[in-house]
Order: sequence, then C-alpha cells, then structure tokens
Amino acid sequence: MASFEKEIRKILKQSGCYFVRHGKGDHDIWYSPLTCTNVTVPVFVKSRHTANAIMKQCGVDYHF
Repeated sequence: MASFEKEIRKILKQSGCYFVRHGKGDHDIWYSPLTCTNVTVPVFVKSRHTANAIMKQCGVDYHF
C-alpha cells in the first residue's frame, strides 16, 4: 500500500498551511489559511480517500 504522509505535508506547506501542534495519539493539528480552520492530519495515511478528504478540508485543490 502507498503511504501519503510525506506528500500531504509537502502539499500543505506549499499551499500556505502550517503545523500548529501535536494532537492526541498519532495526529497533528495543522492550520489552513485558505479555510481559516484547524485540520486534524493523521501521522500515518494509507488510504487515498483519507488523503483526498484532508486536502478538501484544507481547501487545497489536489487529488491523489
């Protein structure tokens, strides 16, 4: 299975999103200036559907 963690973080940084803090368990909190919201991003992302949902929540027009 493919892992999407590194690419998600790279795309979020390029879009202006930034890391806020570590959340509970294996999650990180990122801030998206595009949607003005905090988004929970899992540390391990194995599913393409989860990766696309994170991009949608952040307001980034990118699809895996």
